[in-house]
Amino acid sequence: MTAEAVVEAVAAAEEEAAVVVRGVTKAFDVAGAAPAVALTDIDLTVARGEFVSLIGPSGCGKSTLLRLVADLIPPTRGEILVGGRPARQARLDQDYGIAFQQAGLFGWRTVLGNVELPLQVHGMRKAERRARARELLDLVGLADFAGHWPGQLSGGMQQRVAIARALAERPRLLLLDEPFGALDEMTRERMQAELARIRRETGTTVILVTHSIPEAVFLSDRVAVMSARPGRITAMVPVELAARAGVGRGVDSTDLREQPEFFAAVTAVREALRAGESALLRVASGGGAPAGAGPAGGGPAGGGPAGVGPAGGGPAGVGPAGVGAS
Repeated sequence: MTAEAVVEAVAAAEEEAAVVVRGVTKAFDVAGAAPAVALTDIDLTVARGEFVSLIGPSGCGKSTLLRLVADLIPPTRGEILVGGRPARQARLDQDYGIAFQQAGLFGWRTVLGNVELPLQVHGMRKAERRARARELLDLVGLADFAGHWPGQLSGGMQQRVAIARALAERPRLLLLDEPFGALDEMTRERMQAELARIRRETGTTVILVTHSIPEAVFLSDRVAVMSARPGRITAMVPVELAARAGVGRGVDSTDLREQPEFFAAVTAVREALRAGESALLRVASGGGAPAGAGPAGGGPAGGGPAGVGPAGGGPAGVGPAGVGAS
């Protein structure tokens, strides 16, 4: 392929992408000291309908990248597009939904009231927003709990309410910052299966921040592996699990997790993380980075050209925004 053809292919992939992050660096001001660089030279493209997980050591900037995509904080340098538009415009247009590790439900509102809150804030008529909220509660399997209070629900049920709320305005992009991190392992696996089903039924593009390699592999089309701070994308691991489409439709999620393809993908992500750590240690000891150890971007597995830039987005309006570089 000629250089001109590559440029055209990259441009076409970015035009069709849900999220494009191109050359993004983020530094935070520190009183009396040099700025703290959380992310450097991030390039990432997420295709429409794709599920991409961000994984890396604590403090590598995964959550910071998610907040940049959501336009909750501005980049120091670089460009972020969501649906072909600047991230700020996507946020104003409510093109994305977002959910955090803490469900962030309002205890004085019922489950139904929490789900319909974004619609109420944006002026939707009561009958319409109630119908939409009930539709979403049915989607996440909580139709019978519409009149309950958040305090009456388990942690996993609260997270399902938070995801339903994030989907209230039919966003094309769903941003998830460790939504299952505080749950026990069995509940977490059930929630992962629920999320896989919801994503399959809605066709929503998803970017997930997680510390769990099995979770990333179970849910994702691709896993973006990040280095320690300042965070870079050092590898992009494609995940192809043929049986995943059947989860919730006769295929048990436990069976999927026991397949050789699943273990192979987990191993590939783990090795990519270790390779990033080894490269960092070599640089720290003065050995220099090995050839090809630069940041990795890319289009979706099996398609887009490598090296396409990062992604951005805007929240469907709920939950506080922190700026930690987790």
